[in-house]
Amino acid sequence: MKTVTLGSTGITVPQNGFGALPIQRIDKEAAAHLLRKAYDGGMRFFDTANAYSDSEEKMGYALADVRQDIFLATKTGATTPAGMREHIENSLRMLKTDYVDILQFHCAPVCYKPDDGTGMYECMEALKQEGKIRHIAITAHKIDVAIEAIESGLYETLQYPISYLSTPKELALIDMCVTHNMGFIGMKGLAGGLLTRSDAAMAFATQFDNFVPIWGIQREAELDEWLSYMDNTPVMTDEIKAFIEADKAQLGGDFCRSCGYCMPCPQGIQIFQCARMSQMIRRAPSAAWTTAYWQKEMARIDDCLHCGKCAAKCPYELNTPELLRKNLEDYRNILEGKTKV
Repeated sequence: MKTVTLGSTGITVPQNGFGALPIQRIDKEAAAHLLRKAYDGGMRFFDTANAYSDSEEKMGYALADVRQDIFLATKTGATTPAGMREHIENSLRMLKTDYVDILQFHCAPVCYKPDDGTGMYECMEALKQEGKIRHIAITAHKIDVAIEAIESGLYETLQYPISYLSTPKELALIDMCVTHNMGFIGMKGLAGGLLTRSDAAMAFATQFDNFVPIWGIQREAELDEWLSYMDNTPVMTDEIKAFIEADKAQLGGDFCRSCGYCMPCPQGIQIFQCARMSQMIRRAPSAAWTTAYWQKEMARIDDCLHCGKCAAKCPYELNTPELLRKNLEDYRNILEGKTKV
């Protein structure tokens, strides 16, 4: 596997990063086992966030003794400088370190800049001067914010959702980062679980330089797949290209990425699952999708208020109520045998 350097940061790592959001769902020892196995297998870039409940604590527990050999990226969703300082102090304590390599504004609603009146960017600069962070960065789900961040020259890395389903405009962000000597960290490389072939996702990622994909890992079998690519990295073949094109034809366009930023719903609808049930029931077949539990959850869509709150918060500007309606209609047709999966 090739190594890549994240722009001006100088951070050079194998092109195979560990996304630590999912480890908040498993117990401490199981998480530590995965993290340590990832390290032993050659992974060196680990991404987490203050918002991921105990993810940072588990990472510190597992990796504190090899801190000098790894790169840690975390995030703050604070909206005030005081809140940001509280976040970073909490992160450092949980991670058992005195600095993080990259601190990112988490799902930034705007591109923070000096003298914008918020004090947010100035706080980042102060934390860097104090040695608590090494590099100032940003994560975004809105492409306009991502473009502005790149063009500003203020940030050293951008984290953005990228997969082989991404639009040409989204993929252009990677080249823009190269032009501005900025590292690119790719999240949601499996499109929130819709993509089923890790080798295709890996082959897609390796086409780019200056780009580190972070894979959300919760199970050992998932980790084993990614680690197997350290020595036998998939490359883009005609067969994989054909598979990707078929996936793009089926899934490209308006689909829910399951980011969850639309939540909570005032009617209790699990939007991040219900708005993509049609894809999940076909691409990850399981009897669980048709249990009484999920039938009840999907039925909540009938109570949608069409208040527009979910659509207003969607980073991808999807018509979420319409997606929910279509998924419920398809789901009921499947249950009634009118549509086959």
